[in-house]
Amino acid sequence: MREVPCLFCDVHEERLRFRDGAYRVVECARCGHVYVNPRLPAERLHAMYQDEYWASDRAREFGYAQYLSEADNYRRTYRMRSEVITPYKGRPGRVLDVGCAAGFFLQVMAEKGWRTTGLEIAVPMLAHATSVLGLTDMHRGDLLSVDLPAGQFDVVTLWDVVEHLEDPVQHLRVVRRLLADDGILVLETQDVSSRFARLLGRRWQHYKHEEHLHHFHPESLRRLLARAGFEILENTPRRGGKYVSMAFLVERVGRLHPLLSLLALPLRLLKGFCPYINLRDEMVVVARKASVVGAA
Repeated sequence: MREVPCLFCDVHEERLRFRDGAYRVVECARCGHVYVNPRLPAERLHAMYQDEYWASDRAREFGYAQYLSEADNYRRTYRMRSEVITPYKGRPGRVLDVGCAAGFFLQVMAEKGWRTTGLEIAVPMLAHATSVLGLTDMHRGDLLSVDLPAGQFDVVTLWDVVEHLEDPVQHLRVVRRLLADDGILVLETQDVSSRFARLLGRRWQHYKHEEHLHHFHPESLRRLLARAGFEILENTPRRGGKYVSMAFLVERVGRLHPLLSLLALPLRLLKGFCPYINLRDEMVVVARKASVVGAA
């Protein structure tokens, strides 16, 4: 386990929010950025996103119970979320999805006529994207390890990714290089300052300390993007929700209290009912290249 400084200030001046086992969720005393200390070794951070992550027996704290079983709901979610791109890019172009998992977003965009490229570190997810979904331009690795063509993408997306990255500034600077001059970045991440996050406190479902290394709020996310050379066009909780199965909902409710999980078990019988849930604790951001890469 490693102690790390604030992403922005590079100092160890933290205020404790709470402890959870070996982990602390802390806030930088200088800038207010919220992050996790200590962290797993760097090699473990990459290795854990393989088989165990996508079929986890402890999904309340790590990964997904059965990611692929929610395929139809992910496709419905991404059809809805893809509409955030339409006002900025009315015609299909070339899209890169970073951390694309099994490729469901790319499948949706291909149906709309977009040329798609995917980037993912998880071998089983890449296998699904290529062999089951038939996606072809897929790359194993991350933005720092895979060489992609500069200035060629009209849209780059990061859905539920930026909070997992040790140094998201480095990754987003690569995104800036990959985007066309009039390209847009679309990312989604959780909002630690949202009403729901504040209401639940340490029981908030996005406190998953092994994987969620950063917890952004609107100002820290603005600072992150500015440092990487972006300016925000839009930041909204709209379209930040998901279509979910009753099994997924029961699993997430169980994080609040084990008794609630038991009380909610009958909901599993409603197998065909997959509601749209938006707790307004997610930020969907559209950004473009700023004229300079700054140090916000």
